[in-house]
Amino acid sequence: MPLNVPTRHNDKLRALVAAIDADEELAQWWKCANVNVVDRQGMTDHGEVHIRIVTNAALKLLRLLAEAGIQSSIESTYGMTADDAEVVVVAAAALHDIGIAVHRDDHEQFSVPIAVGLLPRLLEGLYTPAERVIVQAETLHAIIAHSWETKCLTIEAGVVKVADALDITQGRSRIPYEAGSASIHTISAAAIDQVRLLRGEETPIRIEIEMSNSAGVFQVDELLKRKLRNSSIAPYVQVVAQIEGETEKRLLEFYTM
Repeated sequence: MPLNVPTRHNDKLRALVAAIDADEELAQWWKCANVNVVDRQGMTDHGEVHIRIVTNAALKLLRLLAEAGIQSSIESTYGMTADDAEVVVVAAAALHDIGIAVHRDDHEQFSVPIAVGLLPRLLEGLYTPAERVIVQAETLHAIIAHSWETKCLTIEAGVVKVADALDITQGRSRIPYEAGSASIHTISAAAIDQVRLLRGEETPIRIEIEMSNSAGVFQVDELLKRKLRNSSIAPYVQVVAQIEGETEKRLLEFYTM
């Protein structure tokens, strides 16, 4: 399944995406991850569709920050480029959940060593040995830090963490629940109709969440706000939830500061 991400004029990103799309081993890791969560535990998708959604969301978040003059960590720390930051974010988003093929519990810990085996092949020919180490290190940090409780030390890691929490529309909850149950998780997940990533007026990023009813607020509180608050990009993001009831439409604003 192709990632279908807009590579623009980033030749390194274009080469990475082509390598990811052509890698049969990585595709199988995604499928095995889905077997463990969907087939064996009755949870929501964590495979190819999730990866495509998260990858595109992460890249858009990073570009919105760049447009607002927020420099990526690989630029500020290592003197590399915004193009390299995009490589880190897309690589991390593509590999962040492969550890679920081992087990969903603590899967971030399993994703890292698997990614170590895949990254040299995916980045082949793009960097000098020293540069490749930097890109791999930043990618592995973003993978391990996508867990909500792990502190993000880079802008890129915060982008991947928040993007992971945005795959919540129409029942695609990242919070585990049993298929068919009538818990608050399923009710809340079903209430999220659409997520939009926009350039903000008060902050560089405005996340608009459209809900069919107020139960969706639980999803925002339990997943998105929790990850956002423990990310490196919280000061740059405003979340607005639009809740449409039978007789009224109102806006609830969630500020992270």
